[in-house]
Amino acid sequence: MSLFAELKRRNVLKVAIAYVITAWVVMQVADVMLNNIAAPGWIFHVLLLFLFLGFPFAVILAWAFELTPDGLKRERGVDSDATPVEATPQAMTEKAVTGTRKSGESDKSIAVLPFVNMSSDKEQEYFSDGLSEELLNLLSKIPDLRVAARTSSFTYKDKDVKIAQIGEELNVAHVLEGSVRKSGDRVRITTQLIQVQDGYHLWSETYDRTLDDIFAIQDEIAAEVVVQLKVALLGAAPLVKETDPEAYSLYLQARHLSRQGSANAFEQSIALYQRALAIAPDYAAAWDGLAAVYGDQTNRGLRPNEEGYALVRKAAGKALAIDPDFAKSHARLGMIAIYDRDLAAGAQHLERALELDPNDLDILADAADEAAFLGRVDEAIALQEYVVARDPVNARGHRRMGVSYLWGGRLDDAIASFGTALTLSPGQLGAGQMTGIALLLKGEPEAALAAMQQEPGEGWRLIGLAMAHHALGQAAESDAALARTIERNEQVASFNIAFLLAFQGEADRAFEWLQKAAKYDDPGLAQITNVPMFANIHGDPRWLPFLDSVDKSPQQLAAIEFNVALPA
Repeated sequence: MSLFAELKRRNVLKVAIAYVITAWVVMQVADVMLNNIAAPGWIFHVLLLFLFLGFPFAVILAWAFELTPDGLKRERGVDSDATPVEATPQAMTEKAVTGTRKSGESDKSIAVLPFVNMSSDKEQEYFSDGLSEELLNLLSKIPDLRVAARTSSFTYKDKDVKIAQIGEELNVAHVLEGSVRKSGDRVRITTQLIQVQDGYHLWSETYDRTLDDIFAIQDEIAAEVVVQLKVALLGAAPLVKETDPEAYSLYLQARHLSRQGSANAFEQSIALYQRALAIAPDYAAAWDGLAAVYGDQTNRGLRPNEEGYALVRKAAGKALAIDPDFAKSHARLGMIAIYDRDLAAGAQHLERALELDPNDLDILADAADEAAFLGRVDEAIALQEYVVARDPVNARGHRRMGVSYLWGGRLDDAIASFGTALTLSPGQLGAGQMTGIALLLKGEPEAALAAMQQEPGEGWRLIGLAMAHHALGQAAESDAALARTIERNEQVASFNIAFLLAFQGEADRAFEWLQKAAKYDDPGLAQITNVPMFANIHGDPRWLPFLDSVDKSPQQLAAIEFNVALPA
């Protein structure tokens, strides 16, 4: 940074100009008043001398100190990329939270907001976002510290929301925010830990380092948060697992791209993960990230199930070969096992994942799915409610909870959860159709049809419309929607077509399509015992033998051990 820019940033130039103007005004007023009272001339000269000598002191003070809500602070304790107001506008303006926040253990809670990208290159945003997430993940490994989930924290990205509102919505007592300026291999990171109750800083720091020090910076920030929040550590503080800095940067960029969800972004993400692994082949997190992209591609129909899940197994297996305690890879293999209809293997992997990282909300949500697929819907609901309480603005979490409520027969709760999901994310796939199903089960076909018509996913919408039109006695419209579904999505929607036909009371055709679902390895078969649309064929003599053929009979499910306790 140039000297001029540094003087400007520290407000030295503003102070100097303000001092000169103020001194000039004082001199003009003094000249008039002293003449009016015929004061000796030496008084004016003494005043002029004091004003002249005061100038360097004002400049020095401006360089060394800044005014914050806590009073004058040494400049090195304030965000060096902006003035205090610019650094944390929410913190400076918000003074109290509506209502009373509990003290004690509830104060040991924090949300990590996405750090602001202060780099001249806006394409570096992946780095600031990635660093924020890595800090969040690191802090979440501290047992006595409750950390708001990434999805909820990142909801406030690029939004002018007061700290008090964030604290209230996420139910946290503290917020960690900051900025990142990256240029070449140099990085400047500023952080501020803010107390939600009064909006004041508990701590702030600036780190001017090279990329080689990026892991040490994260460890230092996490350690300072522990100190400031007075968190008791039962063991050693968690530390970042270091890797090659270039591979780390590629990893962050790949993960950032993968979350865009487009086919092109997935391909770019895979290429970046592969570049990172070419540099650091023992980088377990990159292998797991690669597995995640393959899984996303498969779940969105961009890869055939068999091919995609094989790639997931291979990449997640690589991660575990490098680091057998990599919790997310265990969870990933657990979900693949579920799709493969091996619920016993899925249970083992998910139990191991939660043993390694009991507070990971994604893993807990996966465990809820496993419990539901085993027919233990009450356990699934308890887990989903825990996850949503700690990740309250995650649309996908509300949708998953709505599905559990639907399977448990709690139709009004399901409709409310789907409504929340759609409020948070109007394009949330499946929520419209599931809302319609709940309304159909409540005997409200007109409302169900309206909900189905709002479903953005074509495959989901066509299935839903066929069901709603059938319930309304509109056979031609129902048949047309079913025909379009079969024409466009026979393989990927075989399970859905089966439950549609079962709902319509066409048992023979329903079993025909269930056999196709088994042939195509449709992942939907994992949830067959819970889907309420199959109720019409539960009494059919073919039902239990089919469940047995896909390892989902009541006896087979009851024999699988799966014990998950909610975190303390």
